[in-house]
Amino acid sequence: MKDLLCDGFQETVDDYLIRHRSILDVLSKLSETSGRINRAVAKAVTTCGCIRIEAGKQVIPPELGSLESLKEHMKTHVEGKLCDHCREILEDEIGRNLFYLAALCNLLDLNLYDILLKEQERVACLGIFNFS
Repeated sequence: MKDLLCDGFQETVDDYLIRHRSILDVLSKLSETSGRINRAVAKAVTTCGCIRIEAGKQVIPPELGSLESLKEHMKTHVEGKLCDHCREILEDEIGRNLFYLAALCNLLDLNLYDILLKEQERVACLGIFNFS
């Protein structure tokens, strides 16, 4: 299938990925960018304080009527809202991660848009039973 945004992004990545073109470089950079995303979230909590993590065991009450109501009951453990500075940093880090994800797709002759469509179909098909 063809999608102008995803395919255009993959083509741009292919045009500009020169130095780290080896699959080993791409894999290590993809992993590194994931770590940088984690670090940016941690710094939003510990350095900036715009968000807080209030985590605890997810308790499902026995009187919960249906699986559909489970979504409203489950917590994200995130309190607060990202400030503009932290949001910008996370957007940059996620963008870099997407760059190397697209690069990996390019090196393995995979189409990112097709992968997104397949995953969307899988999630929609499994619906609420998609607990992965």
